Amino acid sequence: MERTDRLARRLKKRALPEGEGLFIFRPTNLRYLSGFTGGDSYGLITATKAFLVTDSRYTEQASRECPHFEVVRWRDPFPPLGATVASLAKREGLHRIAFEADCLTYSLYREISEALGDLPFVPATEGVEALRYVKDDEEIAAIGKAARIADGAFAALLPKIVPGVTERDLERELAYEMACLGAEDRAFDFIVASGPNSSMPHAVPSDRRLERGDLITFDFGARYDGYRSDMTRTVVLGRATARQKEIYRIVLEAQLAGIGAIRSGVAARDVDRAARQVIVSAGLGEAFSHGLGHGVGLDIHEEPFMSARCDRTLQKGCVVTVEPGVYLAGWGGVRIEDTLLVRDEGVDILTGTPKELLELA
Repeated sequence: MERTDRLARRLKKRALPEGEGLFIFRPTNLRYLSGFTGGDSYGLITATKAFLVTDSRYTEQASRECPHFEVVRWRDPFPPLGATVASLAKREGLHRIAFEADCLTYSLYREISEALGDLPFVPATEGVEALRYVKDDEEIAAIGKAARIADGAFAALLPKIVPGVTERDLERELAYEMACLGAEDRAFDFIVASGPNSSMPHAVPSDRRLERGDLITFDFGARYDGYRSDMTRTVVLGRATARQKEIYRIVLEAQLAGIGAIRSGVAARDVDRAARQVIVSAGLGEAFSHGLGHGVGLDIHEEPFMSARCDRTLQKGCVVTVEPGVYLAGWGGVRIEDTLLVRDEGVDILTGTPKELLELA
């Protein structure tokens, strides 16, 4: 209820005066505001009321999970969504409804706008993401739990990283270990990339069998109570070569430089610059081809997106990743990533798995 009230106050002050509504389409925004864990449902927030529009599959669940929302049913034998929204607008005396422009489908936009007729249906100038940017204590606790589950699952996986197993074997085993430790699901589709596959930042796990001498990159996370963690570790199966050790050292140095640059009030682009400069100075700038990190919460990728182009400022309570990498086609790649909580000065590192280079026997 407190989150919904904060949104109503914020929107009333900045973008949503009396007589306007905000249509919530993004599922994670609806969950953030209401606690609702079902699907195919939408929200309508006004300055004084909150509605959850759902169908017969979820009406009882919504009533239990969202006691501070008025549950409104749509879909047969009730009116379709557009007509339902229009009916609520008329009932509440709304003269305009704003929507989340970055995620509303065109077909749904057309349905609702046609049902509203002359009532304006316009892009919101500010939405729920402004509130989600800084996490509260409940959110931080859930992300921390997700991170600890991922740590435990990776520790359980390490003895099973042996020659002959496939990337897909390890992917499935990692998901199983997370489930055993209490994860409600994966945070995202895992990356397990071995040998030459590890030079692809978003490699898809394959049937390639691990060989001695392989670099193996694991990018994974758990979901707990809706919130996600994100971690990457790169290991070597067997003894690392001098080149593998050198690349790993550079990436780790870059990651530590990025972490060291974080504090409340710093520009996200400056954090990216601090880490990137280490890799550029080593002559490998072109081999680090993505942004340094991103926010994490109910979605695996949230604001701020820490890159050279990001103009956002980090604030106390932001949860972000720092994940530099070096990727050399035909040779392999190294990436190291942690999930971090921004403090006034510095960070709390939520992922606890050690970062020294592991050489697995």
